[in-house]
Amino acid sequence: MVEEAPLRAESGLQGELFPDSSLPDELVGYRGPAACQIAGITYRQLDYWARTGLVAPTIRMAHGSGSQRLYSFKDILVLKVVKRLLDTGVSLQNIRVAVDHLRRRGVQDLAKITLFSDGTTVYECTSPEEVVDLLQGGQGVFGIAVSGAMREISGTIHEFPSERADGVEIAPMTEDELTRRRRERATG
Repeated sequence: MVEEAPLRAESGLQGELFPDSSLPDELVGYRGPAACQIAGITYRQLDYWARTGLVAPTIRMAHGSGSQRLYSFKDILVLKVVKRLLDTGVSLQNIRVAVDHLRRRGVQDLAKITLFSDGTTVYECTSPEEVVDLLQGGQGVFGIAVSGAMREISGTIHEFPSERADGVEIAPMTEDELTRRRRERATG
């Protein structure tokens, strides 16, 4: 079993000025509405998945009326992967198995994974050789590169307000001209 490495943002000004240079740490998260927009899901899906334990927020659960769930970067990444698996017809039962496996991984480990499915079973591949073996076995209809989902989230997450676990809101980063040009060059 792979131990999950703790997520830590760089300390000091560089971590704050350049959020894309490191992943948010386990004490910084996003409220439900922001998590929905970033992951591309509805609030109804988010609420159901949290209540059933499919993808529960790891930073803060809601406790009664008026309290807010707080989702980490990794939580949002898993939400996005779940959405993609659902869109391709994988059953919730098989998605639960895949999510339980993904939860045990650190974010850096997740970036090396490509998930494949034949519509029934979800397979994890971490090397080109495993992908070839899977495809030669006649399995695998579609693939989800977790690193691609991670890049998508990293490209948009800074536009949403985040919040520390203690409730202090962090304003979204405004994009300067240089950052906008880099993003445009990277995406297309």
